[in-house]
Amino acid sequence: MNDCNKSQTRAEVSVASPPSSPLAVCEKTNCPVVATISLIGGKYKAVILWHLVGRTRRFGELRKLIPQATQKMLTQQLRELEDDGMIIRKVYPVVPPKVEYSLSELGRSINPILEEMRLWGTDYLRSQGVDAFCFMVENSDDSQ
Repeated sequence: MNDCNKSQTRAEVSVASPPSSPLAVCEKTNCPVVATISLIGGKYKAVILWHLVGRTRRFGELRKLIPQATQKMLTQQLRELEDDGMIIRKVYPVVPPKVEYSLSELGRSINPILEEMRLWGTDYLRSQGVDAFCFMVENSDDSQ
């Protein structure tokens, strides 16, 4: 029997014993779904990753693109993505501070999954009688 409490979130698990890797979130299983969700399951992580596909962005740009995320929440999600190797944070030694975020190789590998999530969500919303309206339509337009 699996002793893993499936209702525990990454934050709840990390309070007791910080994971050394995403796979350590639930030590009793090697479930690929658990591993994936531990990497992209944060409130804004998938959205952050989507906005970094094919480009580098500064913190202020991400704040504008994800206005519903507080500065604290966005910072936390970015730190977790960096700790998990999904994004690269580059700090420039200038005043005022300049920090840029981009996808790592691991982060770039998640793009097909993000696209499938967008397509699935569009189909789901339509099945519920809701028109899909989302910023995730095109990832090559900088006019956002």
